[in-house]
Amino acid sequence: MIEPTGRLTRIILEGESLHRISPLQEADREQAVHDLRAENEFFPATQPGLQSILRLSVHEGRLVFDIRDEADQPVQIVALALGPFKMLIKDYQMLLDSYAQAVAEGREARIQAIDMGRRGLHNEGAELLSERLKDKVVIDFPTARRLFTLVCALYQKL
Repeated sequence: MIEPTGRLTRIILEGESLHRISPLQEADREQAVHDLRAENEFFPATQPGLQSILRLSVHEGRLVFDIRDEADQPVQIVALALGPFKMLIKDYQMLLDSYAQAVAEGREARIQAIDMGRRGLHNEGAELLSERLKDKVVIDFPTARRLFTLVCALYQKL
């Protein structure tokens, strides 16, 4: 018998920092949302097969996963401390800045090297996110990578 797979049917990002992201971060955010709409695996560990809405936000130093059913009724809230993510997010922001500079300068070899670094950071972020959500939410690796991109867009220090 095939295990039912839950998925996100909608993702809502909440937070004022979304008004402060760069054009490159906005493009990354849009691509991550597009890819999540096309394919994802994400559901509360206690509710396999749930088709859900995710409201993702940062509140009082915590990353908040507000998981709701398709009628927008609360199902589960998972709040994770942002501390373990901060260094990865900072490194990701620095890579985006370096990428924008390399593109402006037309330095193809540098662009490729930075892309490799971005992939590595995405993988680290996805592993950390998966580990922190373990036993609470079932999530596949590609979904965790895309959600890490959204976490980076949400968490911007002034």
